[in-house]
Amino acid sequence: MLVAFIAQDRPNHLETRMAARPDHVAFLDKLNAEGTLAFAGPFLGNDGKPTGSLVVIKADSVEAAQAVMAQDPYAKAGLFETVEASAWNWVFNKADAF
Repeated sequence: MLVAFIAQDRPNHLETRMAARPDHVAFLDKLNAEGTLAFAGPFLGNDGKPTGSLVVIKADSVEAAQAVMAQDPYAKAGLFETVEASAWNWVFNKADAF
């Protein structure tokens, strides 16, 4: 199953995001190499700066996906104010890999 994570950054935490970014990218690269990552990217504010993240991963359950995402360096750094996780069905423009 696919699980979508919608995370909103804590206000005024751009420095936290930037400091953890190299480890976050390495984490996503690892998930991608394992075939777990469907896609990911930041939400942007009107000023073009990141305000949150969208991460979609493949897992056996929402709970299993949450355990994976708890290891994200952004989560460990306390970047996110809120995180929503939901099973998700990729219907249109579906990539061949999933």
